[in-house]
Amino acid sequence: MSYIIQYMKWDKLADNQSIEKTKHALEANGIKVSIVESGSQAKEEALSLIQKGATVMTATSTTAQQIGLDTAIDESEKFVSLRKKITSLPESEQRAQARRINSAPDYVVGSVHAVTEDGKVVIASNSGSQLAPYVFSAAHVIWVVGTQKIVKNLDEAMQRIEEYTFKLEDERLMNVYGMHSGIRKLLVINSEVMPDRINLIFIKEKVGF
Repeated sequence: MSYIIQYMKWDKLADNQSIEKTKHALEANGIKVSIVESGSQAKEEALSLIQKGATVMTATSTTAQQIGLDTAIDESEKFVSLRKKITSLPESEQRAQARRINSAPDYVVGSVHAVTEDGKVVIASNSGSQLAPYVFSAAHVIWVVGTQKIVKNLDEAMQRIEEYTFKLEDERLMNVYGMHSGIRKLLVINSEVMPDRINLIFIKEKVGF
């Protein structure tokens, strides 16, 4: 019963007041924010932010997958999909080449696991492959984020990750790869100093986890 209660708590969409409060805090911290009603709108918004001919890395993201953003990037002739480039290599070369290819993309596109009302962003990772581009190496960052990921503070962000997100990601990884996940690396972004580098698109739908 307690797990069901926690699940419902972390899966509940934020109300408009909380979304606006979070938006203003993020913008004060140097992160641009837009708000859309649906996943399809978020996909179009994200694609419109990417310049023609740019190299784009799609970080592993259930949100991006559910709204079709990763497929749209991989199949686009407007951009250079780095994930598509990596998966086209022999499997024995993919891991080593991925580090080089992903070292400095023009854009990295993905999602996050929690956003606090005071404007902080939290990402947990098993491998850490998406963290370097998020922190610095990508020239531009685009996140698509369901508003159920808005929490009050960093304590709640960690609770959400440990009690909810991790369990679902562990289940996903077992289904896809037959292996467990882990909260091995954690990134907290307090603010961004480079103007217009990070764009966060809030979606008023339950997408991702």
